[in-house]
Amino acid sequence: MAINLQELAGKKDLLAPGHRACGGCTGANILRQVMLNAGEDTVVSFATGCMEVVTTIFPYTSWKNPYIHVAFENAASVISGVETAYRALQKRGDYPKDKKVHFIAFGGDGGTYDIGLQALSGAMERGHNMVYVCYDNEAYMNTGIQRSGATPFAAQTSTTPVGSVKKGKEQNRKDLTSIMVAHNIPYVAQSTPYHWRDLANKVRKALAVDGPAFLNILMPCPVGWHFPTEIGMDLARIAVECRFWALYEVENGQYKLNYEPKNPLPLADWLKPQGRYKHLFKEENKELLEKLQAWVDEEWTKLRRKCGLETTPTA
Repeated sequence: MAINLQELAGKKDLLAPGHRACGGCTGANILRQVMLNAGEDTVVSFATGCMEVVTTIFPYTSWKNPYIHVAFENAASVISGVETAYRALQKRGDYPKDKKVHFIAFGGDGGTYDIGLQALSGAMERGHNMVYVCYDNEAYMNTGIQRSGATPFAAQTSTTPVGSVKKGKEQNRKDLTSIMVAHNIPYVAQSTPYHWRDLANKVRKALAVDGPAFLNILMPCPVGWHFPTEIGMDLARIAVECRFWALYEVENGQYKLNYEPKNPLPLADWLKPQGRYKHLFKEENKELLEKLQAWVDEEWTKLRRKCGLETTPTA
């Protein structure tokens, strides 16, 4: 569907300025873009996390629509309950049947990949008409930059330090998007805040389906990734150009690759600006960098096959 930027920019901003997000935070941009496409008739449940903290420090709130702050683990459960109550009120005649309301749950990767996975899985399996949005900054940034299931291999965090014994996280990141696809829900997709048209299309598709939908949105974090505040959006772009973060969607089980770089960048171009990966550019850690690049290449090949693209083109 065509997205008119002027029309989108002219909509009411549902996230007020003056929140406490860090300079260079791409998370506030993600929230604004999602809500610009969702509109005012939207109920939000929000898991505890960095974007909850910076937008709802008592007694203030940045939210201009119905908003429920809940615990780390139950954003999906709460919004599924609200959606059920909405349908019950309509059935009873206490709420207009022609009044369309959207239901969105937001959670970071800690509250989605890990702590909230059980509630998320249950809500998806039950088939609630809701959208779950994960803003994925790849660690527990709100509580001290601990590793999460979304943290990539070899990344340095406070719980995966780099030293003479350990060289960052020892496992690859969890493929949560594929886990959501396995729930056989109508719509699953990945995007970034840099790719605004792609993100707008996917938010609208997710809201339009009859049933649950899931969006995984990469969120570069200057605090946890250790990069200059002004390059957050550029890192979102490079993550796609080096094929670390694929823009794709799965509609009713059918995979579609939304963008394929014609001349893919080496993964090192994305890693170098991030302080959490500075150890990979020491000669003694060359093998780790090669291992991470090989993993990215393998995952890309697997995704292309799922999309019906059998051969990987040469750069």
